[in-house]
Amino acid sequence: MDIYILISIAVGLVSLIFLLAILSRRISGNHGEKAQNDNVARGQPLMRRTAGVRNNRRRMQGGRAVNENVAREEQHDDEEEDDASENQPDYGKIGAKKRAKLEAKAEKKQQREALEKEREERKKKDELLKAEADKQREKDKIEDLKREEIEKKAREEKEQQEYEEYLKIKEAFSVEEEGFDHDDNDNENLLHEFLTYIKTNKVVMLNDLVGHFKLKHESVVERIHDLQANGSLTGVIDDRGKFIYISQEELEAVAKFVKQRGRVSIVELAENSNRLINLNPGDAESGIQVQ
Repeated sequence: MDIYILISIAVGLVSLIFLLAILSRRISGNHGEKAQNDNVARGQPLMRRTAGVRNNRRRMQGGRAVNENVAREEQHDDEEEDDASENQPDYGKIGAKKRAKLEAKAEKKQQREALEKEREERKKKDELLKAEADKQREKDKIEDLKREEIEKKAREEKEQQEYEEYLKIKEAFSVEEEGFDHDDNDNENLLHEFLTYIKTNKVVMLNDLVGHFKLKHESVVERIHDLQANGSLTGVIDDRGKFIYISQEELEAVAKFVKQRGRVSIVELAENSNRLINLNPGDAESGIQVQ
């Protein structure tokens, strides 16, 4: 009887264990389905969050690009400002005493640079003035050389002209067809006689000279011009073929008269000509005084 009880108890225990195993399996299945449903339910907001994060990331990247562009521009501006004020100290991080010292140093530097600039400008100006002065001196030197050359040439031409005039005067009193044969002494005597005749008579007709010295009319006129050119004879030939001799003293008297009056008309000069110029023959050498 005890065996049957034990068997019954064993069967009951096995049945109980089996039932517990079935219940446990069912409970596990329900928990799995619930967990899966929970996972599915949780997956949807997770996907939404992932998409939102991605969109935010894109917006952040776009904003970051914009910010980078802005930052680059600001950095460029900052670099320009730094270049403009690279030598300027940061006064906000130093003390008042140090700041004053730096300001004084910067001011001295500016003054030194200004003085240096002024010195350079003055140096350039002085060099320019010196170059202009050298150029002007060179120009004056060239002009002086040209002037000396012109004066030298004029002297040589004058000497040559005087020599040629002398030869003409000497040749004028040589032998001509209407004249006589004379040697050099005779020519000199003839020249002296020609001058003395004109000075003594004061006013002579050219035809009288032609007849007296047996010369051509053209030769007489040429001789008078030659004597006037070398200063041996002074006077004028009028339109009637008359030569009027005026001595050096008479010319000086006329000049003194004009100088004393200051301004003299032709009429007034003509009215006083008889007093200033002696036209009487034989008085050529007498002095004339102007009161």
